[in-house]
Amino acid sequence: MITKAERTKQFILETAAPIFNQKGISGANIDHVLAATKLTKGCLYGHFEGKEDLAMQVVDHMLNTNGEKMLLTISKGKTAKAKVFAFLDFYKYPLNTYLKGGCPVFNIAVESDDNFPAINEKIAGVIRRGQEMFVNILNHGIENGEFSDKLDSAVYAFKAVAAVEGAVVMCRAMNTAKPMTSLLKSLKLELEGYAL
Repeated sequence: MITKAERTKQFILETAAPIFNQKGISGANIDHVLAATKLTKGCLYGHFEGKEDLAMQVVDHMLNTNGEKMLLTISKGKTAKAKVFAFLDFYKYPLNTYLKGGCPVFNIAVESDDNFPAINEKIAGVIRRGQEMFVNILNHGIENGEFSDKLDSAVYAFKAVAAVEGAVVMCRAMNTAKPMTSLLKSLKLELEGYAL
């Protein structure tokens, strides 16, 4: 059973996540979180040692939540193609992402690159594991005769992730989802070109 203290900490993390996702690790501060949660500093510091600890735990929360949502989405697909299409469709609403502010993986990766080595290492691991999973799905499709062995799984997986992550940022900057729709259609058609 979850304790009151654990519920409060979860509430803080869930409330802080969109703040950190929109403002960034450097731009978000304790006062933003206090204003959003309506908690006291004493309460906040009862759960976190300071902003750095809060930031690390918020990043963990965002990455875990994103990973869980992605896995749930992909797991609904019964074939390799359906799993890849589910992954691509996860990005089809770039202006209305499940966490306000865009894709947390991309946002964290960009900011942590030069400024937060520990977070950068964490995000690199998430990206590597995501790529491995995507490649494994495609390889499974090749092994099952769903796709031709001419499909270079590593290249397609990297291209697809790089394209949709970049498209989220570009669509948000231009305030239009239309290019994402075209991109997803193109990526799906490319994969269907390897279907047997």
